[in-house]
Amino acid sequence: RAVAALGGIPIQQPADYEHFVDNKKPEFLSKFPHGKVPAFEQPDGFKLFEGTAIIRYVAGLNPNVGLLGKNPREAALIDQWMHLSELEVDANTHLSFLLLNGSITPYNKSIHNTFIERQRRALRTLNDHLSTRTFFVGERITLADIYIASQICRAATITFDAAARTEFYHLIRHLETIINQPQLKDVFQSIKFVEEALQYVPPPKEKELNPVPPKAEKKRKDKEAEKEEKFDVSPEPKAKNALDDLPKSPFNLEDWKRQYSNRDTRGPGGSLEWFYNNFDPQGFSLWRYLFGSVGVLGVTNNCAVTGALILRGLDVRSVVEVAPDWESYSYKKLDISNEEDRAFFEAALAWDLEIDGKKWADGKNVRSVPL
Repeated sequence: RAVAALGGIPIQQPADYEHFVDNKKPEFLSKFPHGKVPAFEQPDGFKLFEGTAIIRYVAGLNPNVGLLGKNPREAALIDQWMHLSELEVDANTHLSFLLLNGSITPYNKSIHNTFIERQRRALRTLNDHLSTRTFFVGERITLADIYIASQICRAATITFDAAARTEFYHLIRHLETIINQPQLKDVFQSIKFVEEALQYVPPPKEKELNPVPPKAEKKRKDKEAEKEEKFDVSPEPKAKNALDDLPKSPFNLEDWKRQYSNRDTRGPGGSLEWFYNNFDPQGFSLWRYLFGSVGVLGVTNNCAVTGALILRGLDVRSVVEVAPDWESYSYKKLDISNEEDRAFFEAALAWDLEIDGKKWADGKNVRSVPL
């Protein structure tokens, strides 16, 4: 509708359309096999499905408006920004929503963080681009502006909360510019922004109806039971962990996990910057091989397993010896004041470590270890 409004193209919409009903009818499916909307049909029988194809076609019906750009370069840039927004912003908005309501898989915090992190990376790219310009391509509204504004509107109800609006203020300025165009006010109407991004709410546990009371255990009357009653066998005392006696540290490992999950690793404002500002070298130590980032470098039959561990205390053995295969690996304490150790540590966390020509192939973040 927004593209048609700016292009002055009359579009008729069925007044009595009911979604999930009309798009399931045979006459609809015969024209649009997947039953998806939007769907487009002209009086001469020309039909299109998939939103991007439809808006591109409608935008081209009045080339004088310039929604598709003035030349091939502008047209390519319009496609570039549209595809970035669709695949990195809108897709992660949709995936976050489906994950939160359990439509695709049981909720997983790590997966949710990945969706949000990827979306914020794209939002940062869009926002930085707009810091020196009013529109995405050229000096007037193009299809890219309308497309991205509509996707930010959708994100505004799910992930684009008050904190994001403060960080990505150029995008907000752009959004307000687009939706307040006289031809578009009726299309976008008012946008209701969420104050906080939607979060997962676990379903309430169902109460068991008419629970069956447990049967009373019959007393054992045999001789063995009588013997047991005569002896009070105390449980063996639980082995004390050496880490229990360490003084309290100002470095909070849980806070670090959140920073690592929700920020880019490198660069200003990244998780490494937060780490260096908060790390306590007296209470924690860094080890090359507990928060850990461990990866496989190289290719099949020519690979190595290595990475970096952040662990409580200054002795690696107290932490890692709970793992049955810990002796299969060698451990070296890292000194982040040493340039070589610091570079290794940062590359392990950023998953771009390379050693002896072996590049990072796959990795895993170890976020908790039983102590």
